[in-house]
Amino acid sequence: MRRLTTLLATVLMTVMTMSFTSCTEDPYIADSLAGTWRGNMYISTSYGGYTYDASYSELYFDTDPYSFSSGVGYWVDHYASGAPYEYVANHITWTVRNSVIYIHLVEENYDIAIGDYYLDDGYFAGTIYDGNNQIRFRLMHTSSPNWGSYQYGYYDYGYAKQNTGFTRSGADSVKVEKPVRIFRNN
Repeated sequence: MRRLTTLLATVLMTVMTMSFTSCTEDPYIADSLAGTWRGNMYISTSYGGYTYDASYSELYFDTDPYSFSSGVGYWVDHYASGAPYEYVANHITWTVRNSVIYIHLVEENYDIAIGDYYLDDGYFAGTIYDGNNQIRFRLMHTSSPNWGSYQYGYYDYGYAKQNTGFTRSGADSVKVEKPVRIFRNN
């Protein structure tokens, strides 16, 4: 009887240990994600009836030491000289939940999910899930730029930094069109 109880206890502990392993991966993923990544996220913006493709994107993930699987950071999309702006910068909050990376772009109030990814010290590649769109990307781990040198939100061509109204600054106060983020299929 004692042997049976010991055997059942061992089996129960093994099953319980296996049931908790999926959640314990999230802090390891978050730790691997920390740092600066650069590459093509296949992002475009439409503005004034035209669509502009980002040349490259930079993402910075800083982990929250108290939550272990979430944090804050930056997302900056850089555009070629023909676009009406050099870059669009956003602060981000992010979390890893059940091995899926969820990112919230603060200034745009926009959410995406990243899954089916590969992540190591040098590369971060995966799929962005944006509604029905699935966009593949590949980024390289790089050193950090000076994040304080960016103006966040839509800062140029009459855009206010706040995400409310986006009116021109100055006496005329005419409403202008806000650029719209587009994840394009590659």
